[in-house]
Amino acid sequence: MQTQAGNPILSLTCPSGGNRLQVNVPGFTPTGSEERLSFGSGGEVEALVADFRGDRRLGGVSAAGAVPANLAALVGGPVSASYGSQTSGPHPAVPEDVVGSFVAGCRNRAAVGTPRAGMPGRTVSPCLVQDGRELSAQPMRAIGTEPFWAARIEGRCVTYSHPEDQPGTRLWTRYTATQLGGMWTGALDGRPFVLRTRKTPSCSDGMSDKSYPVAVELLVHDELRKGCAEPM
Repeated sequence: MQTQAGNPILSLTCPSGGNRLQVNVPGFTPTGSEERLSFGSGGEVEALVADFRGDRRLGGVSAAGAVPANLAALVGGPVSASYGSQTSGPHPAVPEDVVGSFVAGCRNRAAVGTPRAGMPGRTVSPCLVQDGRELSAQPMRAIGTEPFWAARIEGRCVTYSHPEDQPGTRLWTRYTATQLGGMWTGALDGRPFVLRTRKTPSCSDGMSDKSYPVAVELLVHDELRKGCAEPM
């Protein structure tokens, strides 16, 4: 959707390769405490997970999620979007033929997937696949002190290390998106391993002046540990 001058004001995209819908509003300002962007038409509304850092490529704020079953109703009339206290729209309704083609294309991609342009037959790491779908969780590196530990998080794979195991042990976990971050659940040495992240304005590692954007809580070997994380 564009202004009369041709500048984008709201875009909806179904990227090739899986059941995923992305909404971008270049006029929105990223907010660290806000991770939900809603869009829809009339009484139909869908909430997607927003990237609180903003979208450097498209500008503004982008959010993504699974292709909604009611996508046709969501884009069938004047479309609006909201992000915290920021709103965009309602914008003029999209022509019916365009809506029909867009919805059909999204559903086809959700059903069978399409290789990305220029990357035919690309291989997806097993760490990035869960329940037959490609995960969009951002890779992170976490650290903690007292005692010292570290974790490298890639999709559903977590490589946990400490002074007695410096190379680290990779764990297969189940990833669950939460309201303010994510949770990775697995087992280590027959005991629960649970790592939770939470976006925060500032997290300190307790040893330096560096500030991290993510706080971490780790349950390992029946001990609850604290730490910080940052995107890789």
